[in-house]
Amino acid sequence: MTSGREALVLIDLQRDYFADDELERCREDLVAACNDLVRAARASGVPVIEVRTVHDPGGSTWTMSMREDGQGMALDGTSGAEPVEGLQTEGARLVTKTRDSAFFGTDLLDVLGEESVDHLVLCGVSTESCVAATAIEAFAHDLAVTFVSDATASVDRDLHDDTLAQLADRYRQQVRTAAEVEKRWANR
Repeated sequence: MTSGREALVLIDLQRDYFADDELERCREDLVAACNDLVRAARASGVPVIEVRTVHDPGGSTWTMSMREDGQGMALDGTSGAEPVEGLQTEGARLVTKTRDSAFFGTDLLDVLGEESVDHLVLCGVSTESCVAATAIEAFAHDLAVTFVSDATASVDRDLHDDTLAQLADRYRQQVRTAAEVEKRWANR
């Protein structure tokens, strides 16, 4: 079941996030699936929104865990904050964040309102943190969500699968493959 106007939302597809061995292992496939979704979205008139985490190198925007560890990531002005190699999101609407949820302290809700969007198609990393936090907050804003199972990834495959299953059950959010989403958009 879909409702209203959809937007493709890509979350944290940035170099620093792929420093983890498991995410690096699946990077090429993940980026390819996301690029296919971007092309399909554009062909179908679906807005594309790229969400990036960007932190102040001086630490003013760091999370508690970053401060406790004494190191940040996705620091403004560094290559780690840049999109992962091969990602093709030129022309996408950019939203920057400093916390897991793409809604917290950002203009995402305004951007969605401008586009009359009420259904998010989510992809990116990491499934159990930033993607899940965004999905849960979307639910709080009465926005439908579809997770793209092969365009989201985690540092742990079992955690990825468990997170998608729990969010589908608890929040009635859809889980689809990239091919299923692309087919739906092509048949509009």
